Amino acid sequence: MQVSIPAKTKKAKFGTQSMNFVTKWGSVLAIFIIFAFFSLRMPDIFLTTSNMISILRSISIVTVIAIGITVSLTVDGFDLSVGSMATFADTLVISMFVWHSLPTLPAILVTLAVALLVGAFNAFLIVKVRIPDMLVTLSGLFIFEGVAMTYAGGGSISQGMPRLDGTPTFGVIPPFFKLIGSAPYIIIIMVIVVALVHIFLNYTKYGRYMYVVGGNKEAARLSGIPVERYRALAYLLSATLATIGGIMLASRIGSAQINAGAGYLMPAVAAAFIGLSVAGAGRPNAIGTFAGAVLVGLLENGLVMMSVPYYSMNIVKGSVLILALALTYFKKK
Repeated sequence: MQVSIPAKTKKAKFGTQSMNFVTKWGSVLAIFIIFAFFSLRMPDIFLTTSNMISILRSISIVTVIAIGITVSLTVDGFDLSVGSMATFADTLVISMFVWHSLPTLPAILVTLAVALLVGAFNAFLIVKVRIPDMLVTLSGLFIFEGVAMTYAGGGSISQGMPRLDGTPTFGVIPPFFKLIGSAPYIIIIMVIVVALVHIFLNYTKYGRYMYVVGGNKEAARLSGIPVERYRALAYLLSATLATIGGIMLASRIGSAQINAGAGYLMPAVAAAFIGLSVAGAGRPNAIGTFAGAVLVGLLENGLVMMSVPYYSMNIVKGSVLILALALTYFKKK
């Protein structure tokens, strides 16, 4: 005998399945919807190869910085200092060329070494002194920005420009370094960073341990995982990735500008949190963060083409972030 399912039950089941689908793939659907909207609205200028490359190039720096935030989120932390760290890296690497006439590799290595020291400083205050990570990295946001401005004398650094005291400079930015910020090299760097962090977090014991630490610190500690070591590692990696983003920024603009990295903080935060909901992951992940950066990049590119005032863009980006968080935390509930 065949039992019929009541219509209300079928409707409720369909509603649950629909909601699960939206919470799992909502961010990806949003990318397609936004892409389709701008494509239909501006087919002659939006759907061009040069514009697609421009979008990928524009999100490269945001993605790398956002991946740093993603790594800090895996241990239930949050690094707010990444934008200022990118500014400091931009200032430092350009000064290595213009002020000290260093070749490309030594200049980059010096910048990365300083980044590790900064990451170690953050990790020490968070892990050993036990200051909440939000407060430490918020303080770092102001400190690193101030250090960059003080180091540069409160001004910008560019090739051929004398120092503020009138001292002439003779260093040049190597042509090889300038390639880093141009397509396709900046896009390739972004893809490599996303791939490496994805492999690290999902296919190595270190990445899996970081997820365990982020899920439940006490359980991780009882399991024999050195919790403090992995929390420190997360902030070291976050600072390093923010520095790589700053180096890419320096190559792209060819100079050191005051607060150059500040504008990348909020898009990077948005990309990292949007990534939590991609494919129903429910946890920080590199692929999701990349999808979040694509979503933000498409929005910015399309809104600029539609001549939307720049001061209104944050409303749209903030709304998208709220929607992504709503999908993520509604599912958790």
